[in-house]
Amino acid sequence: MSEYQSGMAAALEKSNARSRRAKKIVLGSVVALVVIVALAVGLGVGLSRNKSSSSSSSGSSGASNPESDSSVGDDPSNFEKDDRLHQSFYGIAYTPEGSIMPDCGAKLEDVIKDIQLMSQLTKRVRLYGADCNQSALVLEAIQQTKVDMQVYLANYDVPGDSDAYTRQRDALKEAIQTYGTDHIAGVTVGNEYILNYLNDNGGTDPNDAIGNAGGKLLIADIDDTKQMLSDLGVDLPVGNSDAGSYFNNEVLENVDYGMSNVHAWFANTTADDAADWVFSFFEETNVEPASELSNSPQMYIAETGWPTKSSDAANANNGASDASEANLQIFIDDFVCQANSNNIGYFFFEFFDEEWKDAQYGGVEGWWGLFTADRQLKDLTIPDCAAP
Repeated sequence: MSEYQSGMAAALEKSNARSRRAKKIVLGSVVALVVIVALAVGLGVGLSRNKSSSSSSSGSSGASNPESDSSVGDDPSNFEKDDRLHQSFYGIAYTPEGSIMPDCGAKLEDVIKDIQLMSQLTKRVRLYGADCNQSALVLEAIQQTKVDMQVYLANYDVPGDSDAYTRQRDALKEAIQTYGTDHIAGVTVGNEYILNYLNDNGGTDPNDAIGNAGGKLLIADIDDTKQMLSDLGVDLPVGNSDAGSYFNNEVLENVDYGMSNVHAWFANTTADDAADWVFSFFEETNVEPASELSNSPQMYIAETGWPTKSSDAANANNGASDASEANLQIFIDDFVCQANSNNIGYFFFEFFDEEWKDAQYGGVEGWWGLFTADRQLKDLTIPDCAAP
C-alpha cells in the first residue's frame, strides 16, 4: 500500500460517516413522494406539458418540461458576464438548491441563474440524483440560456430501496423524452453505493464476497438503466460513481465510465501537497486498475476540492492545514491548470455552499463552494487556462 493509499484509508473513515449521512438524506418515503406529487399538482411546481417543436433541442414533442418564470427575464440567454470568471474547469459538481428529498423546492429561476454562472466556468456539470425534478430543471435552464454545456444526469441509487431507484429512473426517462440528448453527456447510476453497502453489511473490501453481492445489485440497476435508454432509442454512456477506494471491479466492467471521489482534505494532507496527492491517488487507485479491466472504462475525478471554513473549531483544521479560502486558492492554483494540461477529467466540488448540510451536520460539510450560498464568488482568483 502506497503512502497515498494509506492516507486515503484515513480519509475514508471520515468519508464513511459523510456517506451514511448523505444516504439518509436521499432516502425518500412513500409519504414524502405523495406530498411532492400533491404540491406539484396544486402549486404548479414540476412539469408542464409542452407540445411545441421548440421544447427540445432534439425536436422531440409531447413531453413535459418546467414552466418558465418571468422573474429571470424575457431572454435568459442574454445575461451579464463576470470578467472574474473563466471557463477553466473541466466540470463542476452541482446539486440544485431544493433538490433533497423529501424537502423538494427547486425553482427554475434559481437553476437558470446557476447555469448562467457555471457556464462561465465550465462546459460540464454533474448531478447526483434525479429527485425533485432536477434533471428537467437543469436541461430546461440550459435550453433557455442557450449555453454550451453538457450534463451528466444521475440516479442516486440506494442499497435496499428499490423505490428510490425506480422513481429516479422514471424521472430521467421523462427528462430525456422531453429534451433529447444534445446536452446529456451520460447517466451515472449510484453514488458511493458500494461504500454504503459495505457499511450496511459489515464489509470492508469492495471486491470480496460482500462487495460482489452489492455489486450484483447495482449491476442489475445499471442494466435496467441501459435497457431504458435502449427502449428510448438513445445511445448514452452509463457510468458509476464511488469513493476512491471502493470501486467494485464487476461493476466497473459493466459501465462506460467511473467517477471517483478523491479529497485530500480527508486524507489530512497540507493544502500545498493536496493537488499532488489527488493526482497520485487517482492514478494509482483508479486509472491504472481500470485500464487492466476488459472494457477499460474511462475514469474521472467525481469530486475534489477544499473547504473554506468550519462551523466549529474542532474541524477547522484537518491536522495539517486550515479550512480557508486562502487554502482553497492554493489548491485551485496547483490543481486546475495542471489537470487540464494532463487531460484529466474532473468535477470540482462544488459550485456553491450548501446550507442544509451545515444546518444538519456542522463542521466543514456545508462550506466547499466556489460561491457562497447566495451565489457570490468567494475571495478567489479563477485561473485562466482552457479546460479540455
